[in-house]
Amino acid sequence: MLKPGVINRRLVGEVIERLEKKGFKLVGLKMMHVSEDLAGKHYAEHDGKPFYNDLVSYVTSGPVIAMVWQADDCVTLMRKVVGATKPTEANPGTIRGDYCIHTDRNIIHASDSDESAEREINLWFKPEELYDWADCEDGWY
Repeated sequence: MLKPGVINRRLVGEVIERLEKKGFKLVGLKMMHVSEDLAGKHYAEHDGKPFYNDLVSYVTSGPVIAMVWQADDCVTLMRKVVGATKPTEANPGTIRGDYCIHTDRNIIHASDSDESAEREINLWFKPEELYDWADCEDGWY
């Protein structure tokens, strides 16, 4: 998910381009406003933590771009491309390393496991909103 900060800073195309150039296959994409209910479900594992309310407030403060990407070892590769959650720990060349300064204004969310990805995809997308298409680039990355 691209969070409100990436939209406000007009970085949507640049971030998506980086993911496409890496070789990820985009199978779901939509711009939307996040309800507090959806944000609460998405970040349920953080409920009760000191940063939870700020996290929900940020992700509901403006539109987001919800996305589903595919690739071999997708979650592991995506986490490497996205970079560490804390910008001070994110390496240059990663999305967070290049575009984030504050953890609480992180510009992108990436699932941390295959199980989380499946749960999150089901929260954000209906089955008919996902498109598995033949990628002529398969095998080239």
